[in-house]
Order: sequence, then structure tokens, then C-alpha cells
Amino acid sequence: MGLLSNKVERNEIKPGDHIYTYRAVFTYSHHGIFVGGSKVVHFRPERNLDSSIESSSELYDPISPQSACPTFPDCGFRRPNSGVVLSCLDCFIRNGSLYCFEYGVTPSVFLAKVRGGTCTTAVSDPPGTVIHRAMYLLQNGFGNYDIFQNNCEDFALYCKTGLLIMEKLGVGRSGQASSVIGAPLAALLSSPLKLLMPSPVGVATVTAGMYCMSRYATDIGVRSDVIKVAVEDLTVNLGLATPHDEAAREDEASNRQLMAL
Repeated sequence: MGLLSNKVERNEIKPGDHIYTYRAVFTYSHHGIFVGGSKVVHFRPERNLDSSIESSSELYDPISPQSACPTFPDCGFRRPNSGVVLSCLDCFIRNGSLYCFEYGVTPSVFLAKVRGGTCTTAVSDPPGTVIHRAMYLLQNGFGNYDIFQNNCEDFALYCKTGLLIMEKLGVGRSGQASSVIGAPLAALLSSPLKLLMPSPVGVATVTAGMYCMSRYATDIGVRSDVIKVAVEDLTVNLGLATPHDEAAREDEASNRQLMAL
């Protein structure tokens, strides 16, 4: 991986990695957690799981249901009323390439990545913890999908770091969503400078600087409004999981069976 691309080969990824692939000719990317055994846990709009109709209004994953997968019989597994899905790597990537999200990058590297949704300054937790969160949320859900505050990248970022934003107003943890908002905002704020700077190059430079700084300010690694939340507490607080030990044991047993298939 480098400054220009996070592209990797399949044999380079490890369980617990945050992976993503681009859709619609690099218009947007879809994110998930590789849990090993050629399987990925990811988060999708629930309504798209019940319909094969693709919608251009969905930014993160308008793909059809993954039924009749020729490779894995459990591909497409999800709990009722949940958007968290277990897929095989082939169905997750489809015809695209594979990329690995970077964690713990320096501010200079983060700012050098012009496109959002590729890295963060936040540090990842150990792979075992990451996989536990992903499999736990597969059984208990991750709340309602929201294109700006709770999308597939937000899901993967939480699995990797356990960090949540305290205030649910504005942009979530997703770097891709921050880019969507940051670009037009930077252009709007820099427009008065056209009166002061006759050179288009100068205006473009200032606009690019504002865009990069807006992305950096919303990164979960530097934000002050994030807290570490255990996955068990997260799902109980959302009303998505039962606190009873018996139910938790059943979910753990189900996860072991899915990983063994």
C-alpha cells in the first residue's frame, strides 16, 4: 500500500482487516471486516437486502441479495430486521478490486490521501477483538443504516476501534461521508476569495487546503467527541440485544458454526 492506492491482493489480507472495494467506476466504496475463511461481515441498507432493485440514491452498497452463492451456503446470512450481513469474499468484491483500510497513519499521510474513506489516524484494536465485534454485531445488528451517520464504513471503523461519536448530529465516523460534505463546503467557503485572488491556481490551492482540513477535523483519531464503547453495551443500549447469558451463549455458538462452514 502507498500514498496513491491501498490496493492489495487476496493473499495479503488477514483476519480482522478492514477491507473495501469500489462500486460504479470508483464513484463510492463499500466497506467490511474480513473475518477469515474467505468471509466478510459488512453493513448494508436493510431495504436493499429484500429487493434486487438497485437504487442510485444509495451511496454505499446497492447490490442485490446474495442468494444462490456457488461457493458458500451461508453467504448472505443475516438476522431478521438487521443490515449486518455475512458474505463470501467473491460476492463482497464482485468484479472490483480489493483495498485495505489503513489505521494509525500520521497526519501528513492522512492529508496526502486526497480521497476520504481510505485511512484514519485512529489506532486499530487487536484482530481478535475486531472479529469479536463484527461477529457479535452480525447476531445483534448495528441499528438503522444512515448514509451520513451510520453506514458501512462507520460499521467497519467501530469494529476496528470500538469508538463511537457521542453526539448523533452532523457527520458520523465515515471519511467518505466527510468528503462528500467537505468538498462542496470548501468550495463555498473559498468562493469569496475569487475577489481577492485573481489567479485560479491560488483559489484552487486554498479550496484544496480547506477540503483536506475539514476531512482531518472529522477523523475519529483526532475528534474529541468520541468514546470507547464495548460491543455488548452498544447493542444493549440500542435495544438490539438481550442481556441474558443464555441468549449470549446461543449467539456465540451460532458464530462458531458460521465460521466453521
